Amino acid sequence: MTAATPEGRPLAVGMLLFPGLTQLDLTGPYEVFARLPNARVHLLGASLEPVRSDSGLTLRPDTSFADAPALDVLFVPGGPGVNRAMEDATLLAFLRGRAERARYVTAVCTGSLVLAAAGLLAGYRATTHWLSLDLLAMFPGVTAVAERVVVDRTRVTAGGVTAGIDFAFVVAAELVGADAAREVQLLLEYDPAPPFAAGSPRTAAPALVERVTASRHALQAERRALVRRLVGG
Repeated sequence: MTAATPEGRPLAVGMLLFPGLTQLDLTGPYEVFARLPNARVHLLGASLEPVRSDSGLTLRPDTSFADAPALDVLFVPGGPGVNRAMEDATLLAFLRGRAERARYVTAVCTGSLVLAAAGLLAGYRATTHWLSLDLLAMFPGVTAVAERVVVDRTRVTAGGVTAGIDFAFVVAAELVGADAAREVQLLLEYDPAPPFAAGSPRTAAPALVERVTASRHALQAERRALVRRLVGG
């Protein structure tokens, strides 16, 4: 199946860039979307200036907010930079404007918090990284669920970081059909077999969960205070 809109133009996938994003939130889904037939992926930034991920990788937008075309898929990654993104009036206005006509409004990891801050998850089920799931639930009208990928009508969200790859195949199947999505999966040899059963708080040892939670305490405390301020709580 070839990806195309009812008007016959290629599908447009817009992937948001902002300082402090987690690059795998973005690049995992990018590898899937970029291989869909007759689809164009746009890396969107407030300007065309490079941005640095939370791990120091430099990424360069190819399309500014002002020049972005109509988007079939609107995508937001997560990362420490979401704290600033949730208060970025220009970024939030862009998301609200483009979400009105997008077929799918999506996020991976804590990118869901940015969608929620823009008011785009009210009335929807959604998920995010396990450390921030309770924060997502603080936004009015959002039903936060602990699932790897959540599809609720036009909203598709995923859990932390690596869940973005599963997410991308779910969206790909919606856009171009399951057979085409399977072809991309095989091409990428996406056949995960992790060496440890530690990829979820449900399977990791309690002491490990406590250690990881403690290591992120400062960021999570800052984020919690920010979300409380945003929702007026």
